[in-house]
Amino acid sequence: MLAHQIKRTFITRQFSTFAMSQKIVIVGSGFSGLYSALSARRLIEQNKDRVGNGIEVVMVAPEPKLVTRPRLYEANAAGMAAPLNELLNATGVQFVRGVVDVIRTKDKQVEVVSPMGERSNLSYDRLVLAAGSRLVKPNVPGLREHAFSIDTITDAADLEAHLQRLASLPSSQERNTVVVCGGGFTGIELAAELPRRLRAILGMAEKVKVVLVEKSDVIGPDLGGNPRPVITQALSDLEVETKLGNAVASIDAKGVVTSSGERIDALTVVWTAGLEATPLTQQIPGEKDRQGRLIVDADLRVPSSPDVFATGDAACAQTDDKGNHTMMSCQHAIPLGRSAGHNVAADLLKIPGSPYLQPAYGTCLDLGGWGAIVCDGWERKVFKSGGPAKEIKGWINGSVIYPPKAIAQEAFDAANPMINQLAVL
Repeated sequence: MLAHQIKRTFITRQFSTFAMSQKIVIVGSGFSGLYSALSARRLIEQNKDRVGNGIEVVMVAPEPKLVTRPRLYEANAAGMAAPLNELLNATGVQFVRGVVDVIRTKDKQVEVVSPMGERSNLSYDRLVLAAGSRLVKPNVPGLREHAFSIDTITDAADLEAHLQRLASLPSSQERNTVVVCGGGFTGIELAAELPRRLRAILGMAEKVKVVLVEKSDVIGPDLGGNPRPVITQALSDLEVETKLGNAVASIDAKGVVTSSGERIDALTVVWTAGLEATPLTQQIPGEKDRQGRLIVDADLRVPSSPDVFATGDAACAQTDDKGNHTMMSCQHAIPLGRSAGHNVAADLLKIPGSPYLQPAYGTCLDLGGWGAIVCDGWERKVFKSGGPAKEIKGWINGSVIYPPKAIAQEAFDAANPMINQLAVL
């Protein structure tokens, strides 16, 4: 009887220890959130003989899917997402469906709002903020009421539906005109893609017009001077009209007015100008950059909030020893995720981490029916352009940015942070 009681007490204590397992909570299912989860599970699995199942990895997101956001300038945007259920199950990542809108770093808790509107608290031992970024919408009259965007998959699908509806309207110059506001990376890709998208919808015989409005005096101001001649040539060949040195002063249902006072009549206006980090960064004590990103150390930890790691578009991290910092792109989000997941798990496992390092950098910009441009290094020296570059862009968009197969070992291999030092993605 005594032996039975001792055995029962031992089992109870074992269960109690297991029930008190540590928890890594990852906010976001985008590129960085996904690779954070896979990388954390990879390291935990490698150390399972020592910790067993004592560290849980929990992802919180509205849906278990990865939106291939870099492709939202293309047609059929509603299908630009990859389901994650099988991959998460295969790799042992728990999924909680909902939106995190409150982070309490002192209590080490987040508040999750379910799709039904129910609110609950989720405790963490370590938090990985991978909730991405959002389009900046300044106080331009009419912007929120009349402009489309391609910031989210829903936004891009709404634009697609609107473009399809144009075909039912009588042909006119304003029906056939699209104004793209913002001549940065996203604006250039969208403007270059729109001529053939519009002709496919309205008919090849229709005269379509795409106008790109940029407040800077040059196209692609953040891309530097090296790729600019190629971009300018491509837009010219595609008959995309550019209006540089012009801000958008107002937007209405039938067009825009620029800061110079010029009116452009158009039934379609798309806003692409500027990104800012998820507002959740403002709930975490720590230094931020001008885009609201948390400044992180080499392990991607927020120095003033040691239980919090930030990654992807929520983080500003140094990529090398030359003073370069991460950009808001999947090119950095995926490697950041590999490092963040590895380091957050290493922190709980009490083993050395692997400092984030990504010395390789390249730029691949889609230029629609003209082709694309591939640039090397932070100076963005042109490596390929036109058709050959388009093949590379097609490979990236169609393959590289998609999740690995739902096979644990393949997924863990793809999440190895050592890849960051070998390749761009």
